[in-house]
Amino acid sequence: MPTSAPVHDYDLFVIGGGSGGVRAARIAGSHGARVAIAESDRYGGTCVIRGCIPKKLFAYAGSFSGLFEDAAAYGWEVAPPRFDWATLVRNTSDRVAHLESIYRRLLDGAGCAIFDHRARLVDRHTVQVGDKRVTASRIVIATGARPFVPDAPGIEHAIVSDDAFHLDPLPERIVIVGGGYIAVEFASIFHNLGCRVTLVHRGEHVLRGFDVDVRQALTGHLAESGMTLRMENTVTGVEKQPSGQLEVALSEDQPVRADAVLCATGRVPNTSDLGLERAGVELAPSGAVVVDEYSQSSVPNIYAVGDCTNRVNLTPVAIREGHALADSLFGGNPRPVDHEAVPSAVFSAPPVGAVGLTEDEADERGYDVDVYTSNFRPLFHSMTGRRVKDFMKLVVDAESGRVLGAHMVGEDAPEIMQGFAVAVKMGARKADLDATTAIHPTSAEEFVLMREKRAR
Repeated sequence: MPTSAPVHDYDLFVIGGGSGGVRAARIAGSHGARVAIAESDRYGGTCVIRGCIPKKLFAYAGSFSGLFEDAAAYGWEVAPPRFDWATLVRNTSDRVAHLESIYRRLLDGAGCAIFDHRARLVDRHTVQVGDKRVTASRIVIATGARPFVPDAPGIEHAIVSDDAFHLDPLPERIVIVGGGYIAVEFASIFHNLGCRVTLVHRGEHVLRGFDVDVRQALTGHLAESGMTLRMENTVTGVEKQPSGQLEVALSEDQPVRADAVLCATGRVPNTSDLGLERAGVELAPSGAVVVDEYSQSSVPNIYAVGDCTNRVNLTPVAIREGHALADSLFGGNPRPVDHEAVPSAVFSAPPVGAVGLTEDEADERGYDVDVYTSNFRPLFHSMTGRRVKDFMKLVVDAESGRVLGAHMVGEDAPEIMQGFAVAVKMGARKADLDATTAIHPTSAEEFVLMREKRAR
């Protein structure tokens, strides 16, 4: 007996080719669904094209400047090093292009139809993609976020983080506006590559949302590194001079001259001009798609994953959300994503790693907490003479002894924190850490050696 033709062209149409969207498409395809995905730029999204990957490669490049200097303390004679910005830009671009090709191959291997066009909703089941209209039983919005630029006269002369990987030439002086992870990462990168960096931030300390001790520790490190901090300041205007230089007016200080101004003042959900309102999809005041724990929007057949939902805006979270959604819809395994105790890292100099609750968050949730901290010079710098100290902190529930949060500022913090994220997620107690034998000599051993509670 002949089967009836499908009601729609596709079982799933994904709008957005970033990490979350690609994972949702691939997994749905592996479950046998008829899948299409549309991306108007390059596949890989913010992380691969203009975020995590190129930024980490740039951070690696910057780290060599300190290593060359430190090598002398260990007996190495290093000829005066010379850095070539064009080589870094070219090699990074090549690596990004290679990763994008991998994303495309993975989608093709999963049987997904690939559209290199911007897609917009016509209604809850219809998508306009390029000059073609297609229909889908279910639609996923995975369009990520875009840089937010504050309103100030002349701000059009500034660049955003997307542009920082293609500057020509490398600026001698750069003003970076913002105090979040993007701002401090680029401030560290450009400082280590030899630029004179001025960081302008409206707050007293960088990294709002991180533990207060972490914020204070990193702010101190940045100041001691030699970059100029203009805290508790805002940019009130940018004026281009006849020489081509930029003069940046500040709310509380004298103007600053620079060759480039980078606005790293946050990101907002990239949901405008997608036809979401026309399809009846509810948006938050921020523009984020409002979803439930299964990533379902207010329209039953339309879903959203990743930064466009403004839940936990991290690439691994978007990937988990996309995977869980595909399993829920087509794999017979409905499951939400747990957004508690998600580990994170900031690839500043020095880097930051964190998982679980900050001290303030624990207080707000009503925990009676014990706090343990350690602040010490790592063994490596006992030879170099650098005034560098690692900072570590544990936030512990006084009643149960469970570790609620772990935080670190120091070399290898992100690598160290990945392991402790497993422990925190499993509900490890302070007694479990105390019972663990230290690996000596390492910085990580401090997490199992802290014994004295800090006065609160």
